[in-house]
Amino acid sequence: MSTSGLTTFNPDIAEIIEESFERIGVEVRTGYQFRTARRSLNYLLASWANKGLNLWTIEQGEIPLLVGVDTYDLPDDTVDLIETVIRQNPGSTSNQVDLQIARISVSTYATIPNKLTQGRPIQIFVDRQTPTPTAKIWPLPSQTGYTLVYWRLRRMQDAGQAGVNTLDIPFRFLEAMTAGLAYNLALKTPEAENKIPMLKQLYDEAFELAADEDRQRVSFRFVPNIGSVGGGGW
Repeated sequence: MSTSGLTTFNPDIAEIIEESFERIGVEVRTGYQFRTARRSLNYLLASWANKGLNLWTIEQGEIPLLVGVDTYDLPDDTVDLIETVIRQNPGSTSNQVDLQIARISVSTYATIPNKLTQGRPIQIFVDRQTPTPTAKIWPLPSQTGYTLVYWRLRRMQDAGQAGVNTLDIPFRFLEAMTAGLAYNLALKTPEAENKIPMLKQLYDEAFELAADEDRQRVSFRFVPNIGSVGGGGW
């Protein structure tokens, strides 16, 4: 017997909605059922932004810094920044260097005595306001040639209006998405009320399996900070 040789399974939104309704024992017959399922799908996508580090949504970006300017807009669909560095002499094969920049809280930023101090930026405060998040750096750049390089978590794309769209998720999360939508639809379907506990458990298990696999497989080590008593190491 032969296999298909295909690895392209990626159901569109209409198929995911149909599968989710089937899991709660309901057949999709009306346009309203499709609309309410699509709305639940968007809520589910939004909730996943709070569930942890979704690796497929990590993107790198760069912002050239201007002398004496402290605040810079981030892309509107930015959920958060996870890593930031200041790049000096960008594009130079011999002199380009990335320097670590520390992220600080709004409380720490508020206590900086002189927010107009200029120099090489060493701190960044990410203001996750809507609709446009911003990044404030300190000290303000004292010269040209500095670039803020960041790695951000972006928002997952909405389901959209067309049922032929596919979701902005890797195939590993298709089962979790379908199970989560079935659970959310059961909450709105009286005849499926008795299935809610089972669907919730299936969703939690499916998401946990996918999330545990969605990680970076790299080596790491712990280095204890050991010093003498009174020497700053204790």
